[in-house]
Amino acid sequence: MVFHQKNIISISDFSKDDIEYILRLSEKMEPIARSKKQSNVLSGKILGMLFYEPSTRTRLSFEAAMKRLGGSTIGFAEANVSSTTKGENLTDTVKIVGEYSDAIVIRHNMEGTARFASSVVDVPVINAGDGAGQHPTQTLLDLYTMKRVLGKIDELHVALVGDLKYGRTVHSLAYALAMFDVKMSFVSPPELKMPNGIVHDLNKAGVSINETNDIHSVLEDSDVLYVTRIQKERFPDPEEYSKIKGAYRIDKKLVEDTDLIVMHPLPRVDEISYDVDNTKYGKYFEQAFYGVPVRMALLKSIIDSFE
Repeated sequence: MVFHQKNIISISDFSKDDIEYILRLSEKMEPIARSKKQSNVLSGKILGMLFYEPSTRTRLSFEAAMKRLGGSTIGFAEANVSSTTKGENLTDTVKIVGEYSDAIVIRHNMEGTARFASSVVDVPVINAGDGAGQHPTQTLLDLYTMKRVLGKIDELHVALVGDLKYGRTVHSLAYALAMFDVKMSFVSPPELKMPNGIVHDLNKAGVSINETNDIHSVLEDSDVLYVTRIQKERFPDPEEYSKIKGAYRIDKKLVEDTDLIVMHPLPRVDEISYDVDNTKYGKYFEQAFYGVPVRMALLKSIIDSFE
């Protein structure tokens, strides 16, 4: 199958076939990600990494993915070490890095930045998170985790919990899950409900959605509890954040009589207790590892396709 995406901007740009192709390729990449095999398929290729917002897992997993495939990386992990501090605008930065690289990964606090960047360079652009917009590569590794741990995506009941208003990971994941035969529950405080536009799109697609603020009501029937932190940095009003931080806390006692798994895009603050970490329920560290083979699959696909 030929991969049809040049740029990875929004999960909505993907077809179900595209997603399933990446998930299959990720399985082939996993032994390389675990150092059981070696690959130089991207030898001589350079990935430009422009991170205007803090990142640990996304940035390091992209770097690991590129190096596992024999390539190398350039770029910056925070804007204050770039010429942005001298007044250089985004367009110029992206164009320059595009001249140096075979593909660009960009994270920015402004929604729409990745799509804009893709319009001013000739090399592929990957969105590593744009404000409260989307985070498509996180979504692909989330889907891969479900498939690897539970053996399937179709017929699952996935409960998205926490900050559904500002959480770009759950925005992307909801759209992706809508391509499969799934049931979704949205669990959040009223102030952090999933945006109406997304709910409308999912309803239009015929997806079964349950919205509630009661996490106990979804525990018995859910296969996946996808937990997100309340994102302080997205709140325009600090007092609004203070009122609802810690709205949900997942601990061992809450989940021990269930058959679900607990996922989280990380970092966590206090929404998942440490006593869940070493149980059969906690899959978030395994989930973080799966970012490497999934991003390897994406990098191989878009750089090979671009050529």
